[in-house]
Amino acid sequence: MSLAVRVIPCLDVAAGRVVKGVNFLNLRDAGDPIELARRYYEQGADEITFLDVTATVDERDTMYDVVRATAEQVFIPLTVGGGVRKPDDVARLLASGADKVGINSGAIARPAVIGEIADRFGAQVIVLSLDITRNAAMPSGFVVTTHGGRTQTTLDALAWAQEAIERGAGELLVNSIDADGTKAGFDLELITAMREISSVPVIASGGAGAVEHFAPAIQAGADAVLAASVFHNGELTVGDVKHALADAGMVTR
Repeated sequence: MSLAVRVIPCLDVAAGRVVKGVNFLNLRDAGDPIELARRYYEQGADEITFLDVTATVDERDTMYDVVRATAEQVFIPLTVGGGVRKPDDVARLLASGADKVGINSGAIARPAVIGEIADRFGAQVIVLSLDITRNAAMPSGFVVTTHGGRTQTTLDALAWAQEAIERGAGELLVNSIDADGTKAGFDLELITAMREISSVPVIASGGAGAVEHFAPAIQAGADAVLAASVFHNGELTVGDVKHALADAGMVTR
């Protein structure tokens, strides 16, 4: 586990606006991504994650503009994901101001791209984004999904994470579709299972609804906690989360 626990606000961006839903459905407008990123930076966020949730060719240029404008105002690491399929996509995002790049469907479609990106830019640049739901037919009980959780693959979540790490992924963003937006707490069983197989940092995502939900995710094995709607709605600040983690005996930055 990392020395200091990281707190990461996540901005799901569509057509230049932040959106949020429940279980990846019924998306609604949640604000301007640059303004929100700056607010979280001022609150003490350790990193910001942008996920381009539509990632069509038309809107991709908008996303580059958002990343570029944010990097000029926010001086913490930026991770950007959505629609990354080849090393050149990574090159352009890094040139726009991203520090790390999230990859999900592109890696599932062509796993070799993970190694290609790692060879060119280093494993530290690659965050494997995993949208996971429960499926009793899988050896681990968890399956990888695509298309915002709507399409189940044939990939066992733990086996795919292990393969991706071996290919060069430097970090795992573990998002529970079942918990996403429910505010009922992180999927601790999923986090524990990922920690057991992962030799790289694990970011817990999906389900944060109260300040007391964050410390258990770290205790379950996460190196970082990621949340969206509780920050966007003003229910919690980054500082609130860091205070709760410190009260639980955890080191924060």
